[in-house]
Amino acid sequence: MRELIKAASAQIKLAPQDTFSALGGLTIEGVISGLVRLLLVIVVLVFFFILVLGGVRWITSRGDKAEVEGARNQITHALIGLAIIFVAWAIIQLVGTMFGVELLNLTIPTFT
Repeated sequence: MRELIKAASAQIKLAPQDTFSALGGLTIEGVISGLVRLLLVIVVLVFFFILVLGGVRWITSRGDKAEVEGARNQITHALIGLAIIFVAWAIIQLVGTMFGVELLNLTIPTFT
């Protein structure tokens, strides 16, 4: 029985093998651009969720003027937030075009 256990344990490799090889190409520029992209996506999703909740509040208000007004304000604020995010994205694209520093695909220019 011991020989069978030794033979089985010799075939099982418990050490990690090539699990971190994908992290070899990780750079500061890649981390920053990934975080900027992730932040933009998260903020857009949050404002979209707030917009949908405002619509649900409006539907379920049953004609109560105070509830309808609150839902309308929530929808308005969500749309303003989405507009601000899209303007920020446009500014990021403009800065990338004008100065050559693209934050969504960050490559820091070198002096030659």
